[in-house]
Amino acid sequence: MFFIFGSFILQSLSIELFLSIALAKMSMGKIKKLLVANRGEIALRIMRSAKEMGIKTVAVFSEADRAALHVRFADEAICIGPPPSSQSYLVMEKIIAAANETGADAIHPGYGFLSENEAFARKVKEVGLIFIGPSAESMEIMGSKLGAKAAVAKFNVPLVPGTAEPISDITAAKKIAKEIGYPILIKASAGGGGKGMRIVESESEFEEQMERAVSEAISAFGDGAVFIEKYVAQPRHIEFQIFGDQHGNVVHLFERECSIQRRHQKVIEEAPSSVLTPELRKKMGEAAVNAAKAANYYNAGTIEFILDDKLNFYFLEMNTRLQVEHPVTEEITGLDLVKLQIKVAEGEKLPFIQEDLKIHGHAIEVRVYAEDPANNFLPDIGTLKTYKRPQGHGIRVDDGFEQGMAIPFYYDPMIAKMICHDETRERAIEKMIRAISEYEITGVETTLGFCDFVMHHESFRSGNFSTKFVESFFKPEILKSNFTEEEEMIAGVLAVELMAMTPQSQATLISPDKSKWRKRLKVER
Repeated sequence: MFFIFGSFILQSLSIELFLSIALAKMSMGKIKKLLVANRGEIALRIMRSAKEMGIKTVAVFSEADRAALHVRFADEAICIGPPPSSQSYLVMEKIIAAANETGADAIHPGYGFLSENEAFARKVKEVGLIFIGPSAESMEIMGSKLGAKAAVAKFNVPLVPGTAEPISDITAAKKIAKEIGYPILIKASAGGGGKGMRIVESESEFEEQMERAVSEAISAFGDGAVFIEKYVAQPRHIEFQIFGDQHGNVVHLFERECSIQRRHQKVIEEAPSSVLTPELRKKMGEAAVNAAKAANYYNAGTIEFILDDKLNFYFLEMNTRLQVEHPVTEEITGLDLVKLQIKVAEGEKLPFIQEDLKIHGHAIEVRVYAEDPANNFLPDIGTLKTYKRPQGHGIRVDDGFEQGMAIPFYYDPMIAKMICHDETRERAIEKMIRAISEYEITGVETTLGFCDFVMHHESFRSGNFSTKFVESFFKPEILKSNFTEEEEMIAGVLAVELMAMTPQSQATLISPDKSKWRKRLKVER
């Protein structure tokens, strides 16, 4: 006897097998084992949320990361090659093979590496795995800055005046630049991070800067296509977290201010922005949702805008992945964005609508890099001789290191993200200052000193700043000493007296009252 079901012709003896296969296919949406195609703090961040959902985790690692925390934390781990990312974390075939070998049914790319690679997203889907992120088609639309602009323009999202197509003819480009009006910006179409980007102040320097931009774009992205747009002199970088499901629902989870940058890359982020009014937030949020709909987008994504000094906003680009700074959004909304990503990837609808979402308090994130701010923020690779995290209510540290571990020079030198949340911006700033002072790291230079400088700076505290903050206010010599001249003299006087005293007397001498020591200084002088 035979049974016909769809394209299957089954013998009666195989009915039980057929039913088990059918039930398995019906439950394919639920993820049981997740491979995280990344490393360090973001791999740990994703695995923690997955484990809370009852999902087993798989770590991949290069030979340089054999003893890394994310490798030890995962339920399973598999080596995918030598230290260089081009031979390990960027090799699609190795990651997919690791997923197949361990029986994983989904892959989360984290951020960086293959997270915005549409070819990888497509391959993952082709082999029957779930990709925790948007569709390859959405990535492709938003992966090109010009393609993204063309898509969002149809939804009336504001754009910076500029070219709608890549341009290579210098004479034609000069004419367009003159029509737009200097200063202008030449940007690589295929990438970001400040590579292939040149500011041109006048026509006399246009040709040289365009040649440099094209050369950098080819070197960084293998694509020399560039475009021209009006340069906004004192911009703020405001981005909106959006989330869509596979049923056509899209919302925004409010904005993040990301204007404190070095080398066009973020160092400090906060949510919400100190400058947005409720009316402007609503307008920008609606534009962000429309931009996502322009690409039929689902899962987590970020719409980036620039905001000028007159509060005009313009679409910049879309990041088709989870962002480094996503924790500040989590803190003000109470949502776990990784869990939400997984549920959307499983086919679930968003559990809320726009009107359900509210902002709760204020959150600030500082990125702790193994970099030397006093030496042009150059990486400072070494071993963490001392590593002690700050603690307390409203302080969160996402990291992938512990004391005694080395910072590999093969990868991005970020050690951690530290996030502080409180009821108001002022209180969040004060909490961050306290947290920075308690974060003990020795063995490498870090950006903590720079972040402390920002937290104390009047321009930041007042909310009156732009992406030009570093070049306008920061001088490397500022970090050579964390003390004023007066405080250094007080310390000297105190040291001399302490050396001449017994331990019991020393304990009674030390006082937080600086006025006592100022009086003594006057005598000493």
